[in-house]
Amino acid sequence: MATIRNDVFKIGDNFVTLIGDEVKVGDAAPEFTSVIAGWAKVNPLQESKGKVIILSAVPSLDTDVCDRETRRFNEEAAKLSDDIVIYTVSCDFPMAQKRWCGAAGVEKVKVVSDVLEAEFGEKYGILIKERRYLRRSVFIVGRDGKLTYVNYLPVLGEEPNYEEVISAAKDALK
Repeated sequence: MATIRNDVFKIGDNFVTLIGDEVKVGDAAPEFTSVIAGWAKVNPLQESKGKVIILSAVPSLDTDVCDRETRRFNEEAAKLSDDIVIYTVSCDFPMAQKRWCGAAGVEKVKVVSDVLEAEFGEKYGILIKERRYLRRSVFIVGRDGKLTYVNYLPVLGEEPNYEEVISAAKDALK
């Protein structure tokens, strides 16, 4: 049974229920399965094993902040070594993600959906029960499968510090 926390994170003035425990730097990154267009299952950590992986969790690509964040990570991905892979994870339906990526021209970031099992959300402690979407957060998984960077953003509408994330990913290559 997953841990339920209702005194950690607010949307507006109200606490919401987060399902799962937070992870921390040094932990083995929890494996998870998500889906892509056509409902094919993928395991991002296995798919990109041996590389540095940035996992950007967003509530929905159809919101302004998530749109900006994913577009920005797509721009950054184009400048990075092939040894760094960026995934955006949301609970949007995979066909909506595919449509959004096509309209936004996002080709470098891999977009996966946690809509079926919410496995990513639970294992990383970011599933918001009341809305069944993810708390904005960023995780970096090193080549050894351990977390080297964890950032749970304090406010849903706050964007991550992109320079900090990219720098931490490059440091994880060393």
